[in-house]
Amino acid sequence: MVNTIQSLGRGALAFLNYLGQLAKLFADTNVALFIGVRRIALIGRQIVSIGFGSQLVVVVTGAFTGAVFAAQTYFKFSDLGLESGVGPVVSIAMCRELGPVLTALMVAGRVGAAMAAEIGTMKVTEQVDALRAMGVHPLDYLVVPRAVGMFFSMPLLVAEATGFGIAASYLITVQGFNVPFVWYDSQIRAFTDLGDISIGMIKGVVFGGLIVLISCHQGLNASNGAVGVGKSTTAAVVISSLAILISNFFLSLLLNYFFPLGSSA
Repeated sequence: MVNTIQSLGRGALAFLNYLGQLAKLFADTNVALFIGVRRIALIGRQIVSIGFGSQLVVVVTGAFTGAVFAAQTYFKFSDLGLESGVGPVVSIAMCRELGPVLTALMVAGRVGAAMAAEIGTMKVTEQVDALRAMGVHPLDYLVVPRAVGMFFSMPLLVAEATGFGIAASYLITVQGFNVPFVWYDSQIRAFTDLGDISIGMIKGVVFGGLIVLISCHQGLNASNGAVGVGKSTTAAVVISSLAILISNFFLSLLLNYFFPLGSSA
């Protein structure tokens, strides 16, 4: 019993210590963002790497998620005579939940892993120490450009995933199952509003911040050579994914208070 309590206590302290390290990195990054050196070229490269480089995986994920969700919704709604409701259900789900969450998970797997691996390699090969020796702050050079690039890219990626998901649901519902386009279009316009889109954009920014913060933290704390870089990369993806899913629950509760479902109906 005592050993169990001690293990739980050590785990809780380790978790609080980790949260403290993330909070310190977040605070230091914000300070560097406003008073540090702005490296426009590095920011541009990160926007291209994160935004343009992630388009294919995000578009494919959004399109097929919207298509399969529309098909499953139609199969059930057709039994109830509610075929016209497929459009708004898919649209709201893509805007509020599926678009931002799946986009963030894909970006965490692709971009978060790359961030942790790149920074971790620089850490274990003492390149980060070399930056300090040359008078270059590692946060200015490594973290801030990635954070700015992520904040520019994530809302656009979320919008792409959502848009292609809704477009795919149109093809499945209207072209595939012969639901009248007038029904589909009028119901989407009636039940999807700016609040639904705003929730997706806000979630995208928050998830992007979590990915950058966790991935850069893992990279900056990598050790023990290639093995340590591999562990940091894996931890970055796993922790980022869990943070996205957990924070999504609380964000959904909070944002639904400001943008209640069906408020424009």
